[in-house]
Order: sequence, then structure tokens, then C-alpha cells
Amino acid sequence: MPEVVQVTAEVTIPVDELEFRTSRSSGPGGQSVNTSDSRVELRFDLEGSPSIPPEAKERARRRLASRLDRTGHLRLVAQSQRSQLANRRDATERFAAMLADALAAPRSRRPTRPGPAAARRRVEEKRRRAETKQLRRRPPSENGD
Repeated sequence: MPEVVQVTAEVTIPVDELEFRTSRSSGPGGQSVNTSDSRVELRFDLEGSPSIPPEAKERARRRLASRLDRTGHLRLVAQSQRSQLANRRDATERFAAMLADALAAPRSRRPTRPGPAAARRRVEEKRRRAETKQLRRRPPSENGD
């Protein structure tokens, strides 16, 4: 395993900031499921991490709010593989992808205008709607009322 987890081009997390715990998995493995600790739980202290800049940390805190516990720890569980090493690798990859998504700066919106075809469709729809409403009106009475 590498000594650091590359999250983005600017952010790398040292592996010693990640806490791994193992336990028995409920996934595949046959008879060895009951004897080997292949399930891996990865915990990361987002609040206490010196590897993430403060403004990026705030953005990650907002975007990962549903996944953080009260102490600010992010927790991921991997148990789909038979081996502990494969589950550890899977948890680390998922962690890096999730954190990269959370740290990504929002793209600025570039204002656009509707094109000529959209403008024509809008005017045509307005005309059709006006015509429909016109047909719903009561016809003018013949005696001048």
C-alpha cells in the first residue's frame, strides 16, 4: 500500500491519518467467513486533519454532512471482497473518490441566453395558448348586450 492517498492534485492524505479496523464480514468467503476478519472499516478525522486546507475542509464538511459522525469522523465500510487486503484497497479508493468529490470547487455558472429556435417555440406556444383562451370566451351576443 502507498504511504499517502492521492485525493486531488493538491491534496494528499498520509496513510497514518487513516484508521483501519477489521471485523468478520457477512460477504462471500464460504467457511472462512466465520474465521477471518476480512471486513474493513476506514475512519478519517476530517476535523483534525492537517492535510486539508481550511476552506476545502469547510466545503467537505458541508457536502459530507450526512456521512460524518458527531466528532467529525468520516466512516466507510468495505466487505465485498474475500480478502482483507482487497477490502482495505477498496475502502481506500472509495475514500479518495468521495473526498475528491467533496473537495471539488463549485464551477461558476456562465449565464446563457435562449437561442433563436427556443425563442420562436416560446412565441408560437404563447400564440397557441392565446388562441385556446380566445375560443373559451363567450361569443358576443347579437342583441348588443
